[in-house]
Amino acid sequence: MKLQKLMSLVRKAIDEYQLIEEGDRIALGISGGKDSLTLLYALGGLRRFYPKHFELQAITVSLGFPEFDLKPIRALCEDLEVPYTVVDTQIGQIIFQDRKETNPCSLCAKMRKGAFNEKAKELACNKIAYAHHKDDVIETMLLSLIYEGRFYSFSPRTYLDRTDLTVIRPMIFVDEVDVIGFKNKYYLPIVKSPCPADGFTKRQYVKELLARLNRENPGVKERMFAAILSADIQGWPERNIRKFTAFSAASQNTPATER
Repeated sequence: MKLQKLMSLVRKAIDEYQLIEEGDRIALGISGGKDSLTLLYALGGLRRFYPKHFELQAITVSLGFPEFDLKPIRALCEDLEVPYTVVDTQIGQIIFQDRKETNPCSLCAKMRKGAFNEKAKELACNKIAYAHHKDDVIETMLLSLIYEGRFYSFSPRTYLDRTDLTVIRPMIFVDEVDVIGFKNKYYLPIVKSPCPADGFTKRQYVKELLARLNRENPGVKERMFAAILSADIQGWPERNIRKFTAFSAASQNTPATER
């Protein structure tokens, strides 16, 4: 996937769900994985010509594992002219050594989000951007259906009243396979997570389940995604399709050098 296609899909989400407003200062959660680095590229590029001016601030919450080398990410942020901050924590030690959690992911996520939100507020950000893509939306729906008995997935835009921050997810129209293609095409400096629980979670099980369902029933993933978009899930903002359609039509008449 080329950068132009990535930015087009990200702008589609931004326009249809009103994710960015004039003067926003957006904190990007950078884990070191392909998804967050792809979002960094997308918003870094879109920032140059999007009609509403916004600023970016990249933030990584380090869990305290010594082998987590962030130098390549810092270099990428410098190349893209995006300020980068690392929040050093001992979350890894607390989870795996002190508490010896048998199901660590929930507590870890809560602690990481707390540290991230606190730093975002400290850096005067009003929004935080997560790099959840289309597959994440569908997998979350399956997780909720299988383990909670309800049809639900996270919203493209969520206001957090306790912190006065708004969460946005600009990559919800981007397939994971395209993220992988983008990573390979642009040689993203992936920093693998040293977390001992990485790859051994319920989400990983659902990811593999979704892949199998889609192999056995071609197109099922897209049908599930369409069902989510049309389900009127509580908390989801109204979708402004007309606005994006107008943008798409206008973009067809825009010279390629200006896209």
